[in-house]
Amino acid sequence: MAASTLGPAWGPLRLGVPGFCRRRPPRGLWARARRLSEPVASGRSVAAGSGLGASGTDRYCLELLRKRDYEGYLCSLLLPAESRSSAFALRAFNVELAQIKDTVSEKTIGLMRTQFWKKTVDDIYGDNPPHQPVAIELWKAVRRHNLTKRWLMKIIDEREKNLDDKAYRNIQELENYAENTQSSLLYLILEILGIKDLHADHAASHIGKAQGIVTCLRATPYHGSRRRVFLPMDICMLHGVSQEDFLRKSQDRNVRDVVYDVASQAHLHLKHARSFHRSVPVKAFPAFLQTVALEDYLKKIQQVDFDLFHPSLQRKNPLLPLSLYIQSWRKRY
Repeated sequence: MAASTLGPAWGPLRLGVPGFCRRRPPRGLWARARRLSEPVASGRSVAAGSGLGASGTDRYCLELLRKRDYEGYLCSLLLPAESRSSAFALRAFNVELAQIKDTVSEKTIGLMRTQFWKKTVDDIYGDNPPHQPVAIELWKAVRRHNLTKRWLMKIIDEREKNLDDKAYRNIQELENYAENTQSSLLYLILEILGIKDLHADHAASHIGKAQGIVTCLRATPYHGSRRRVFLPMDICMLHGVSQEDFLRKSQDRNVRDVVYDVASQAHLHLKHARSFHRSVPVKAFPAFLQTVALEDYLKKIQQVDFDLFHPSLQRKNPLLPLSLYIQSWRKRY
């Protein structure tokens, strides 16, 4: 049974900031964390608060992230000031690609859009970006940090292959997708921070895989509303669960066991990522702050006994900005 085996299988989740109360927080910490989560009044105030210029392309990327990738938006705000604009550009590029699948009605149209981004990346490295806000900001980031083109193209290629709208055959296929998208994005953010370290790359690989798995779980209710299920078929078959069980939001134990197995794999990747903690340069830690949001979700899904459709899983955590700020202050991931 999923719930009964959780304790020994996962062990205690290291969520939040254990031991925080044993240290005196810096003055103004709580106020700064509250400001981090406050909605912005205008594009100009967003750019100013992020240490960026007030160009229209800056504002476009910031607003796109705030609306479509709120957790990535918060994590990027906590990067060093000189790295934020480039991180926003990279995450906005990822959002542009991620939303292709959900905004096109035909695969052919999706392929046209991914082809546009392939040509855009080629043009960026030829110092001739198109007049598109994300492309312009990405060009600036590439010039500023000499970013590796291969990682950008991997993200595009993997998103393109994913347009087929098929469930993952097994957990390894889901992990490969996550490696080529989420992990590639983290490799690029490490480059923005000036990090070239094998241990940091290993941690990024595992965190990216955990991110991809958690994203697959979180998106299941939305995909189900569109008559789609992408959870790994091998795990579903192992527990005798069909796609129809997820489409009708079954509460059966075997359905929860599928969710438990998938969530356990994400937890395992986070555990592996933290095994490199003592070897990863402290300067790389800000790139990995998204582990706070990942563990927050894993904790909530545990609390509802792996009911993937529980309403609490669809609500934002109002304390997430504070948790991220504290984790950043404590230099942990």
